[in-house]
Amino acid sequence: MNFIIDNFEKIKAIINNNKINIIAVSKSFQHDHIKPLIDYGHTHFGENKVQEATNKWLNIKNQIPEINLHMIGRLQSNKAKEAIKLFDYIHSLDGLKLASLLAKFEQSLNLKRKYFIQINIGNEKQKSGIKIEELDEFYGYCTKTLQLNVVGLMAIPPVTENAGKCFKLLMELNQSLDLTELSMGMSDDFKEALKYKTTYVRIGSAIFGKRS
Repeated sequence: MNFIIDNFEKIKAIINNNKINIIAVSKSFQHDHIKPLIDYGHTHFGENKVQEATNKWLNIKNQIPEINLHMIGRLQSNKAKEAIKLFDYIHSLDGLKLASLLAKFEQSLNLKRKYFIQINIGNEKQKSGIKIEELDEFYGYCTKTLQLNVVGLMAIPPVTENAGKCFKLLMELNQSLDLTELSMGMSDDFKEALKYKTTYVRIGSAIFGKRS
């Protein structure tokens, strides 16, 4: 499993900036595949399914409290309570119903989490996310009415679009709200995202190898 550490170090060398956080996307990989990176001292990991993440990470997080777990997949409303219990960051805040539920469970569980609002940057019908024209109102509702700690925006560019163009737009939207964090860039396009002030890159296969 030495290749995992080698891959991780190569990505770190490309990024060359301690202020940019690498989220190692560990979805679908088993514990023995992830353990080398945990033992190496890395603390940011991403999952996209609540149940899988709970089975995999609950004991690890109890043993290593400094690990930050990021929910990077679409979060269904019926999983909101479990997500609040487990995840430190949720990158897929994408609707009024979900936001209200998360705020309710934060209060009942006495927990505060960090959120990225997911933007549907390419206005794709099959993708979740807030429409650009609805962002200001949604952001105001989340932060003022619900008191959610929204730290930044997140988006996944359409495969048919120029990634740099999408990243530039997301950076500008982020700046318009005076937000400090930005979640964009994955294994295939993180180098492009680095040009547009991303602070969190979500990298899976370039660290762990191809998923089976």
